[in-house]
Amino acid sequence: MTSAIEFKDVSRVYGDVRAVNGVSLRIATGEFFAMLGPSGSGKTTCLRLIAGFEAPDSGAVLLDGQDVTSRPPYERDVNTVFQDYALFPHMSVLENVAYGLRVRKVAGAEQTRRAMEMLELVKLGALAQRRPSQLSGGQRQRVSLARALINKPRVLLLDEPLGALDLKLREEMQIELKNLQRQLGITFIFVTHDQGEALSMADRVAVFNQGRIEQLDTPRMLYTRPATSFVARFVGSANVAEGELARRLMGSAEPFAIRAENIRIALPGESQDDNVIRCNGKLLDVQYHGAMSRCQVQLDTGEIFAAAVSEHSGNGRFAPGCAVVLSWTASDAVQLRSEPAA
Repeated sequence: MTSAIEFKDVSRVYGDVRAVNGVSLRIATGEFFAMLGPSGSGKTTCLRLIAGFEAPDSGAVLLDGQDVTSRPPYERDVNTVFQDYALFPHMSVLENVAYGLRVRKVAGAEQTRRAMEMLELVKLGALAQRRPSQLSGGQRQRVSLARALINKPRVLLLDEPLGALDLKLREEMQIELKNLQRQLGITFIFVTHDQGEALSMADRVAVFNQGRIEQLDTPRMLYTRPATSFVARFVGSANVAEGELARRLMGSAEPFAIRAENIRIALPGESQDDNVIRCNGKLLDVQYHGAMSRCQVQLDTGEIFAAAVSEHSGNGRFAPGCAVVLSWTASDAVQLRSEPAA
């Protein structure tokens, strides 16, 4: 696998805080790679280390196999797209996109030609003469993308680029970003705290927690086979049982996760399949989500589990306060590591 970016045991410390703690990873050339995690988990610091805005306290950062740990940002063939767009308000859309070519002293006619090509690629050719203030949020984000891509960097870094957009625009931009990345073949490294963005766009996802990578895997494997309780809870909000609860339910104290959609909820006395794990509880709340409803159940042992119920399964018979029985097959429970990855 050819690596566009490689971290070798990289750490970055701010006072008593280890923002990045011994991270090693390889990002393949042409890959759409996501760094996912809550605020303060280290993902944005990793992005800044790649860009050269920060220097590691230990370890090495490689770009296309070359050690760039000590190189300044302008000597790295990468570019960054930020959440706030960072467009020049006094310039037209065309001038904003052409700015990188202007800095490199590309001839004026060539600047215009290449900038228009890039604007057509992001479907904004008709708006070339407008100012950023005359554009919607989604249009400004596409201008920012076009400007970052005009010099054809080896790696494009995207720091929460969709965070300022509303839900519909975010979903549209997710599709556009993925299509654009496939069309150009450039390595995209996307930082987000939104699991939906990471799972829907990335080829692989690194889940960060307290400066370390808890799990690096494909979106499907992260969801169906989380490695730790943190990943299980953060990616898809799985139910996690540990210690005595795990022992009571599965016969072993080893922690496990079970997705809400893999749990069947029934009223006491309703028919149950054989060879399933069962537990009793009280229904606390039913949250309507369209095709599915999410039932919050307090188990007899006190813990809260969630079960997803289809609108077509007769969930109208469940009301807060009623007794219920949860059940699942042992094969749907995913064994977890007891400790985070080192």
